[in-house]
Amino acid sequence: MTRIPEEDRNIMEKAIYLPMVLIVLNRDLAVVENSPFKLKKPYLQLIEETMKSIQKELAEVKRYMKKNNLKVIETKRDDAFTMFMFLYKGYEEAHNYFNPRIRNKVQELMEFYFQKQHLSH
Repeated sequence: MTRIPEEDRNIMEKAIYLPMVLIVLNRDLAVVENSPFKLKKPYLQLIEETMKSIQKELAEVKRYMKKNNLKVIETKRDDAFTMFMFLYKGYEEAHNYFNPRIRNKVQELMEFYFQKQHLSH
């Protein structure tokens, strides 16, 4: 049983997932830049604007975590699982994440942010 309230745990999980989304988008940006697309600009703009939006949210997550004395540290990774230590106001909790679940969550977040970009234009 976790001592961490759901809202704070969700923020701590964003501190895990959002950097991963940025890594994927950065790689995709390089692929699009070097691709034979006839019109690259719309793809590049979509990815860049999405990255800006995620970076802004990640900065808010980091500010909140610093203000509330929250930390997430990756402690172990293997083929199937990644383990994180959640430091919450003096308490330590180990959380194990199934790697395919992480990948699915990163994909879900990418879709969410792409939709958000699409709707904001």
